[in-house]
Formats: sequence, structure tokens, C-alpha cells
Amino acid sequence: MTGQPLLIYDLNLEQLQEIFASWGEPAFRARQVWQGIYHNLWSSPEEFTNLSNGLRQRLSQEFAFQSLTPGETLQSSDGETIKTLFHLPDERAIEAVLMRYESRRTLCVSTQAGCAMGCVFCATGQMGFARHLTSGEIVEQVLYYARQLKKTDEVVTNVVLMGMGEPFHNYDNTLAAIDRLNHPEGLNLGARRFTISTVGLIPMIRRFAAEDRQINLAISLHAADDALRASLLPIDKKYPLAELIAACREYVDLTHRRVTFEWALIRDVNDTPEQARKLAGLLKGLLCHVNVIPLNPTQKYPGQATTRDRAEAFCAELDKAGIPATIRIRRGIDIQAGCGQLATKNSHREG
Repeated sequence: MTGQPLLIYDLNLEQLQEIFASWGEPAFRARQVWQGIYHNLWSSPEEFTNLSNGLRQRLSQEFAFQSLTPGETLQSSDGETIKTLFHLPDERAIEAVLMRYESRRTLCVSTQAGCAMGCVFCATGQMGFARHLTSGEIVEQVLYYARQLKKTDEVVTNVVLMGMGEPFHNYDNTLAAIDRLNHPEGLNLGARRFTISTVGLIPMIRRFAAEDRQINLAISLHAADDALRASLLPIDKKYPLAELIAACREYVDLTHRRVTFEWALIRDVNDTPEQARKLAGLLKGLLCHVNVIPLNPTQKYPGQATTRDRAEAFCAELDKAGIPATIRIRRGIDIQAGCGQLATKNSHREG
């Protein structure tokens, strides 16, 4: 190996074993390193005291153990939500969020720096697309918080890929990262502990369905007719609602797994009983659940969050039609925990 050190989190166990074999080291040595990273949550070669000094030195020469530099960290007033801005080696910024619930410790991680989807109410969409994250850069966000939680005898229980970026636009790296975190000899997070959220890239939904994974699928829907949805999510012009819902039905038929639909409730835009009734018609007979959440306002979008009463009326319409729906609480609203909000603020500061 020459040139820049490889980010060790970009490798799966088999690739790590191949490198160790090329050094003349037995496979179990690679396995010790793998378990050190993902089971013991070690973050530097010095911690691998089960290896010889020479091998530890080689690890530090050949591999990078950190690509993300933590920057600004914000904690919500209730202490339950923590958001961290990470700087990448190329000076781009991404963010990840830890949300504490009664029995869960959920991480929301990014899959891209910026986003190409251009959703008008999303701070990341307003930034534009910079680049895909590598699988290791996605993994490292989870390891960072896993190490933080370990200090208080807590563990990561769930990972949602709902941070900056469109996961299905970076499909291979996103799924490779999940496979690494799911590995039985590592962090061993069950596949059902992961949720991927997409704006509705139909070819990738079909590919995901064909792979028959146990990972949860969430669709960012936000509107029940194409005119409104295209004004909020430009991707609707390429993949209109009828085709998107058809792909979701195919997914359920193939996998027998439920689809979650995400709906950010924007006052007087998509929070009306009429939209709820249209949505119920779209989803009729589909194994699904609707998560509604009042909008996290962003600087460049004038829309405001709906009220609790209007959210309840919206859900009541869905309930009447037999569509299960839940009003989710907005987490970290006082620390701009909506995806991309901290990175946007940071880029303005540096610009």
C-alpha cells in the first residue's frame, strides 16, 4: 500500500484480511483489529495492546483511524438531543444527531455532503450537492457516538439514515456501511435497527426490494398530489406519485415489509383535511405507516410548522380511512437539529 493512508472504516473484514495476508499476517490478526474497532470501540492503533509494537506501528502507517473532525456540538435544553458538526478532510462539513428516548439511543447520520434533491424546505437541499460520503465516513459517524455513549454505559440501538443527503443517490456506500455495522463480529446492530429514508428514487427502491433486506424503508412523501409535491420535492417531476406508490406496492409484495411514509406538516400547505383524504386514497390497501411531524423551519423557506390541533385533525382523517399514523415530536428544535441546519450555518460563517 502506498500514498494516502486508507480509512480503515472503508474496509470490510474480508478486505482487511487480504491486506493482512499481503503483510504475511494470519487472518486472525485482522479479526482482532476488526473486533477492536467495532466491538471494543478502539479509535487508535495504540489501543490495540493485543498486537505487537511492530504491527501497531504498521497500522498507524497504513491506515487512518479518523477522517471526521468534530466541530461545533449542540445539546438541546432537555439534554436528550445532541448534534455534532463534523469537518471532512476536504473541509466540507456534515452533521449527525444523537436522540435519546426512554429505551432507545437513535443516531441520525449523513450519507452525503450536501444533497442534489433540492427539497425546498430542507436546509441540506438548499445547500446543493458537494459529494458522496464513503462507506467509512458513514460508519465513522456511528462509531463516534458509540464511543461517546460507552462512557455512560449506553449503546447505540438504532440508526436512521435521514441526515444530510439522499441515501439512495449514494446507494452502494450506504448499504456497505450498514453491512459493516450489522456484521455479527462487530457492532452487530440488527438489520431491523436501521431505517433508510429516500425521496423516492424508484430504480433504487426496486433494487432494494430485490435484495430483500431486513432494513426499514421510509419514503419522504410530504404531498398527495403531483402539483404540490413537485413544488416541494423537485424529484416528483422525474418520479411522479403514481409510479412511486406503485414501486412501494411492489416492495411490500416482494418483501412483506411495511413502508413508512414521512410527512413534514407545513401550515396551510400540506396539513389540510383535503390532503389527508388524498393521501388515504393513495395508500389504500398498502401495508404502511405514516409519520407526521411538524416542519422544522429553515432560513430559506418561508413555511411554518403546523399546530398540534391541525396535526391531530390530519391524523384523524387518516385514521378514519384505516391508515395508521403517528404524530412525531420535533427533536432538538432549539439546536437546529433538522438535517443540514448546522452545516448551513457553518458554511455561511466560513463563506
